[in-house]
Amino acid sequence: MGKMPYDRVKLVRQSGRPTGLDYITNLFRGFIEFHGDRRFGDDPAIVGGVAWLGESPVTVIAIEKGHTAKERTCRGFGAPNPEGYRKALRLMKQAEKFGRPVICFVDTSGACCGVGAEERGQGQAIAENLLELSTLCVPVISILVGEGGSGGALALAVADRVWMLQNAVYSVISPEGCASILWKDSSKAAEAAASLRLTAEDAKSLGIVERILSEKELGKKEFYHRIRALLEEELESLAQDSDLVSKRYERFRRIGSSAVCGAKESL
Repeated sequence: MGKMPYDRVKLVRQSGRPTGLDYITNLFRGFIEFHGDRRFGDDPAIVGGVAWLGESPVTVIAIEKGHTAKERTCRGFGAPNPEGYRKALRLMKQAEKFGRPVICFVDTSGACCGVGAEERGQGQAIAENLLELSTLCVPVISILVGEGGSGGALALAVADRVWMLQNAVYSVISPEGCASILWKDSSKAAEAAASLRLTAEDAKSLGIVERILSEKELGKKEFYHRIRALLEEELESLAQDSDLVSKRYERFRRIGSSAVCGAKESL
């Protein structure tokens, strides 16, 4: 918990940390992956489908970076294309149709910014996700498990509950990008990270997230058991709420205001 902000950025970029597929494999059972956005193609940077959490069916969506150099190249280093966001949106709307909660795992430095992504409507794809998620009538929980970069992360994080692992980061831009813009010098990334307030503690104090998840025993059976129990408890609570959309709207309206309060204690 004593790490400097940029130390956390470097930590969550390490290839040994659990990725989206690790969470899917260890938290859920019977996962069936769906592919494609029904418009252009399939984006391996986003993995999604249906699974069982305990005795309840859920829709699971995760940004996947991969571990090895080959996996990371195949997954676009966890930088989704517009077809990835459209695939995620398709699965979310399907979940709403069948009354399934949605659980998202976010780990991206940002959406793909290549020419092809822009030509296929990257900005519009992210905007459509923000719009549709804000009115989705089923419970949505998003967990930032590594990097949470800009709109690429927010496109899967307009949720009823947003949680962060204790060393995860959440920011409007990467520290390197911020330093390049402000000082024309990416080597000042550490200074930028300190100014961006990107740590889990910063996000919680601003009301951006409700819960900070301890990384004790990260990647081990006990770690996943703890996260699974929290998800089951939270989904049971959200299932009793008949006014999710209005409360989700108010949740995001409160962010940044001086009245932010009531965030849950860290675990």
